[in-house]
Amino acid sequence: MEFLDFELPIKELQDQIAKCKAIGNESSVDVTEICENLSEKLKLTKSEIYGKLTAWQKVQLSRHPSRPYALDYIHALCGDSFLELHGDRNFADDKAMIGGLGKIKDQTFMFIGTQKGYNTKTRQYRNFGMAKPEGYRKALRLMKTAEKFSIPIVSLIDTPGAYPGMGAEERGQGQAIANNIYQMLSLKTPIIVMIIGEGASGGALGIGVGDLIYMLENTWYSVISPESCSSILWRSWEYKETAAEALKLTADDMLQSKLIDKIVKEPLGGAHFDRDQVFKSVNKQILDAFRKLDKLDHDQLVQLRREKFSKMGTFQE
Repeated sequence: MEFLDFELPIKELQDQIAKCKAIGNESSVDVTEICENLSEKLKLTKSEIYGKLTAWQKVQLSRHPSRPYALDYIHALCGDSFLELHGDRNFADDKAMIGGLGKIKDQTFMFIGTQKGYNTKTRQYRNFGMAKPEGYRKALRLMKTAEKFSIPIVSLIDTPGAYPGMGAEERGQGQAIANNIYQMLSLKTPIIVMIIGEGASGGALGIGVGDLIYMLENTWYSVISPESCSSILWRSWEYKETAAEALKLTADDMLQSKLIDKIVKEPLGGAHFDRDQVFKSVNKQILDAFRKLDKLDHDQLVQLRREKFSKMGTFQE
C-alpha cells in the first residue's frame, strides 16, 4: 500500500513491527512484548494523525490511488446484477462516465458515476475521471430512462472536474452540464448523491443534483481545486494548503454550510484501509435514503429538491 507524506510515521512503525516479527520467527528470541508495545504505539500514532487531519490532507486522502472508485462500489453493492449501459446516442461512449442498472437486495437502482483508472493505462482510458459532454449526455439519458420506469437514481461522484479540452468545449461542455442541472431538478424519481472522492466544480454538479446528498468522511466538494485556486490567487501551487483551508471544502465544512445532508464515516485511515466496511456503510446509507424518499410522491420530490437547492447560498448579514 502507498503512503502519503503525512502517513510516513505509520509506515515506519509498520515496518518495525514486521522486522520484529521476522526476528522472532527466525530466532529463539522472545519479541512478543516488543511487538505489542510497537502495535500499541501504532494505534496511538494512527489516532493522532487521522484525528486531526487538515483540509489539504483530506484532499490527499480523497485522491489516494488505493481508494475504491465508482465501479468498486457498484460491484460490491450489486454483485453480478449490474448491467452497464453505454453511449449518449449522439456522439460517443464516454469511458469517464459510467452508468447502468443494478440491484441492492430486491430494489433496482440506476447507477451513475465518474470512474477513474487504477494504473497509467486505465487512467488514460478513463480520462482520469474527467467526463466530456457525451458523458453528461449519457448520464442524462440514463436518468431519463430511470424516471420513465420509476427507478431511483444513485449518483457516485469522484472527479477532478469536467474535461476542459478543445473538443469538449466545441461539443458544448458547459451546455451539457447546465442542461443536466436543469433537468435533474425536475426528474420525478428519487435521486441519491454520494461523493466518494473528489467533487470538483461543474464536473461534479453535472450529476450532483439530488434529494439527499452525502459525503464520505475524507472527501471534498468545491467550485475549484486547491491547486487551481492557489495558481489563480498566488500564481503558484505552493499555497495549496492555505487555499484548501480557505475554500471550506471538507465534508465537515459542507455539512456546517448545509450543502449536504450527512457525512458517511470511513474506516480509520480512509476508505482504502477497510473496503468491506465502507461498502457496508454506503449500502446502508443508500437503502435508508431510498426508504425515506420512497414515501414521497413525485411532485413532492421535485418541490422539495428545488427548495433545497434554492436555499443554498442564502445568508443574513
